[in-house]
Amino acid sequence: MEKNEGDKKKGFSSWLNKMDDKAENKGAGRKTIWQVVKFLVVSLLVTIIQIALVNLLYFLMKAWKEPLVTPFKEVFTAQIMGEGHDNFGYVLPFFLSNFIANTVGYFLNKRKTFKSDAPIWHYVIYILVLFVLIVFSTWLQGLIANGLTLLGAEVIAPTIASMVAGGLQFLLLFPLQKYVLLREKKKEPDTDIPPSEQE
Repeated sequence: MEKNEGDKKKGFSSWLNKMDDKAENKGAGRKTIWQVVKFLVVSLLVTIIQIALVNLLYFLMKAWKEPLVTPFKEVFTAQIMGEGHDNFGYVLPFFLSNFIANTVGYFLNKRKTFKSDAPIWHYVIYILVLFVLIVFSTWLQGLIANGLTLLGAEVIAPTIASMVAGGLQFLLLFPLQKYVLLREKKKEPDTDIPPSEQE
């Protein structure tokens, strides 16, 4: 059973490598399109993780009414988040679900989407950028979820809010990772020139 699962993983990796090679041989434009496709697949997985976590944490922490501390209480105010929502039990589920899901996405994209050998300090930069993005996304999710709750759609509010935030993060994180943080490792030029080409 374990052998079959290992063979399936090897088969998938082999297929993915062949698709990568085909895309690269078609030129930079086709390669970028293929990377977008892979990034979308990773983003879908990130969204699933995020939605599962935000719903789980939202309902587990709902009764936690500990007030936010500065500077977060200045950002996540009751006027924005809704009456009674300016607390850790409401804000933290959105923040944690974003952080965990996007960290998983970063390392999947590093290995599979961009095949990057970026140093670990690039991840530190990513975390700093992600922190700012997540604070904004959490604020946006709280705003959307509060609006939907007022409309009587509390059950689906966290899911819809997470999907909107996920779309925004995709638009920002793909170019950041492709062109800045996770640039693909440059292949060494082939210095072994056949004798026929030396003449």
